[in-house]
Amino acid sequence: LLLAEAGEIAKDFPVECKERSGEDATEISLSENVMREDMHPVDQYEAFSALAIEGKEIADIAARFGTTETIVRKRLALARVSPVLLQMFRDEDMSFAQLSAFTVSDDHQRQVEVWSALPSWNRDAFSIRRALTEELVAATDKRVQFIGGLAAYEAAGGAVKRDLFDERNAGYVTDTVLLEKLVAEKLEAAAEAVRAEGWKWVECRASMPEGLHSMERHYPEDVSLSEEDQAALDAAQAEYDELAELIESGAADDEAEAKLEEVERRIDALTARTEAYGPEALVNGGAFVMLDYYGRLSIERGFVKPDDAEVTDKDEADEGLPSIAGEAKPAIPTLTHSAALIEDLTAHKTAALRIELANNPDVALVAVVHAMLLQVAYPYNAEQSALQLSITHERLKPSMKDAESCKGLEAFSDLSENYGHHLPGNPADLFDWLLEQPQDMLLSLLAFGAAHSVNAVEKKFTARKKGIEQASQLGRALNVDMSEWFETTGDSYFKHVNRTTIELAVAEAKGREAELSVKAAAKKTEAVMIAERLVAGSGWIPAPVRIAAGDDARSVEHEMDIEDNEQFPEAAE
Repeated sequence: LLLAEAGEIAKDFPVECKERSGEDATEISLSENVMREDMHPVDQYEAFSALAIEGKEIADIAARFGTTETIVRKRLALARVSPVLLQMFRDEDMSFAQLSAFTVSDDHQRQVEVWSALPSWNRDAFSIRRALTEELVAATDKRVQFIGGLAAYEAAGGAVKRDLFDERNAGYVTDTVLLEKLVAEKLEAAAEAVRAEGWKWVECRASMPEGLHSMERHYPEDVSLSEEDQAALDAAQAEYDELAELIESGAADDEAEAKLEEVERRIDALTARTEAYGPEALVNGGAFVMLDYYGRLSIERGFVKPDDAEVTDKDEADEGLPSIAGEAKPAIPTLTHSAALIEDLTAHKTAALRIELANNPDVALVAVVHAMLLQVAYPYNAEQSALQLSITHERLKPSMKDAESCKGLEAFSDLSENYGHHLPGNPADLFDWLLEQPQDMLLSLLAFGAAHSVNAVEKKFTARKKGIEQASQLGRALNVDMSEWFETTGDSYFKHVNRTTIELAVAEAKGREAELSVKAAAKKTEAVMIAERLVAGSGWIPAPVRIAAGDDARSVEHEMDIEDNEQFPEAAE
């Protein structure tokens, strides 16, 4: 009628009318929108929800409207979100990433409380999700990893809350009591073998006990292998070197990796026989069976509890005094010095040590390596160096979206394990052991220790801008080719940036024609797939991963200064 009144069609223009069942009205309305212009996510959720209530299967809903089952599930998951927050999303007061983070909880009141409590600058999806899951245990938790992941937990009857919008996380454990029980059972199974060694006590812990580093400790003594065991160890090491060389050169068969692991186990078993704890250690010492930082089983032996240490000290003191029946033990005369005099005398000793060390670079190298290794290679020890050197070791896993795929982390872990086989078990023996090493070994260990302190992680708020800039200078000195360590894929990069950035990245990597292919994609998921295919093999990596050239680094510093001045104009003035 409107078109006829406007004169755009004749008044007798034939209009086709189709009769449809009222039961299909929701589907027809949804298809009219989906097939033309993408609906608002909340509108799509409401339409999908209506169909689900009518009894339609998720696969059927997805097939009828040309979308994926994952999208349908994600839209239906919005049913968990408070209507108050849904309306805020409609009003564009929050992003879809923020809205989707609330789907980890069914408590509408709690959701609104979290949104109101979080400051405006800290309302990102991660912070929202973390606030809502404080009482849950993430699948990435070391306890979950230790028992074999969520699959083992679910097999034991545990319930899991899954977050469809968090692609880095498989879900959350809801039954913490069951999780702790499974962890305890696995630790106890490992502890049985340790108890059989004859220790006075063996304790299981889910984390490192407080004050462990300050406890007295016995260390194993060196034991010579029998001729038969030594021959077996030599043969195993030769076999290991041969297999490693074949794998490195690409000439190994498919079973080489498995063979290498089996040889490693034989070497570890034989090497373990080169050390043994003495009777005294077993009588008053014990062992902790616990989880390390990465959720792996860690067995630390030889610790002495404070009460046992006091008894031992008393016994040793009594043994050193003559026993006179009915009389008090005579006091032994000793030299005494005031605290002020001790401070004065030791200051003289320190001055002499400084000048002597400054004139002896060989021992200085040993001393520096010793101070570094005590911190990075012996996590639980009370030993200290005379040098007041300290290393800050930043944990990189929390900053990564997919730490398991990081080639650098894997290679560094392998290197740490390799050095662990060479270093003495007792940190008290480390200095004397280092004195016996050739200089090339000391330099390698120096590099290993220093590498732990490298930190080029650029966080949202950082006071290390100059240090991050110097990291590129370090990279240039090392001739680092980051394309050997980082591959640009959909998972590692493209899915985490917006459409414009994807297009510009492809244009930079492959030219303007390639950019047009990305622009033609109807959805971001398609754009991500196309970009990954186009960039594959090109060696292109995002700017933050690159080792900046000298001029680039200065340019970045200038841009950062400008950005700061724009954010804080008063400071700029």
